[in-house]
Amino acid sequence: MGFRFRKSFKLAPGIRMSVTPKGLGVSAGPRGAKLSVHSSGRVRTTASIPGSGLSYSQSAKTGSRSRTGATATVKRSAPRAAPNASQAATPPRQPAPGMLAPKWEKRLWEVTVNRPDLPALPQVAALDPRAHQVAAFLETFYVLLPRDDFAPARQRLEWLWQEGYDPSTDPFLRKYLPHLTVPLNPTAEISCEVPPDRDVLGLTLAELRQASGELQLAIDCVESLTPSTLAAVSLAELYSLQGRWADVVDLTNGLQNEDELSTYLLIQRGVALREQRFFEASREAFKKALSIRSRPAALRHLALVERGQCYLAEGKRSMASKDFQKVLAENAAYPGTRGSPGERRIVVTRSLAVQNREGSTFVSAARESAAISAASAAARESAALSVALWVAIESAAAGARARPTIETSHGSVAHI
Repeated sequence: MGFRFRKSFKLAPGIRMSVTPKGLGVSAGPRGAKLSVHSSGRVRTTASIPGSGLSYSQSAKTGSRSRTGATATVKRSAPRAAPNASQAATPPRQPAPGMLAPKWEKRLWEVTVNRPDLPALPQVAALDPRAHQVAAFLETFYVLLPRDDFAPARQRLEWLWQEGYDPSTDPFLRKYLPHLTVPLNPTAEISCEVPPDRDVLGLTLAELRQASGELQLAIDCVESLTPSTLAAVSLAELYSLQGRWADVVDLTNGLQNEDELSTYLLIQRGVALREQRFFEASREAFKKALSIRSRPAALRHLALVERGQCYLAEGKRSMASKDFQKVLAENAAYPGTRGSPGERRIVVTRSLAVQNREGSTFVSAARESAAISAASAAARESAALSVALWVAIESAAAGARARPTIETSHGSVAHI
């Protein structure tokens, strides 16, 4: 039997305080009706008939159910009804122009949001000068470029660029098309969807300038953009076309293989180092580019072909042959890209190298180029042809050793 301690004393008529090891308690009320509150939060109400021995007690703890006797009454708010499936699936209502909105805004909303009719954008632009820029932007990216109409597309982009237009701050786009994205193809191997801003405008303009052979104008445009991985990809390609290999290396210093864009930059770094004859560093860059096998096949093939070129430059023909054969095993018509952005072509090339006893005369013979749409059935036929060429050339008679070639994205030819 343990010790107990309880001390009770009177504070005022009808009010007493009790002290126990578990806390303090206060009780108040006349004889036959008492309310007790304990420091633990327990509240007890007692009603009795004096002298009869009959009493009723009810206790509760604040915010919980009663421990003994009846349940304490706790006022609770009614639960909210869960939304049904139709309510949950209802998209937020799209904003629409008000009664006082200008005519051009109502018409532009009509042809872009309500009932899309993008070919009508020039007519909308003619309604008001305030519609000129946004209509030109939408027409360029969603009408002209998709149908490879590059001349008017560049004309509009040049004007928007000179005007300082930024789609990300355009009031119409922010209000009515807040989730708009723009298709962007920074390289032949990579495509992405990005929110429209001034950098997207500049990168697209630079690509069109590059396609017209105006490399320095394209570089000036990209160098003025906010530094980003996308801008670096475009700049690395432009530097490579000008043979500015040291600039490509500086641009890619400290780069890690974090995404598809950085993989492409590592390949460009390997090419730049190879062209400067830093072969070991070049192979290290290609190794990083190939370290993640989940990258798209087009990027892996590009890295293998460029590394094969590095091996050839070092005189390691067997190692180069292994890399080229890995590519041909998956894609016997490995694509090289030529022409403008809308003129992506597959080029299948072969040449015969003949060396006679007198010297090193190189004779190009039986050179074949087939411009084939990458999505057509002709591409598959060309792939089968390339495999046959590989077998035939490898078994060519001595005296005229045949070497198949793979054309790289830089226009160089890899001989095995």
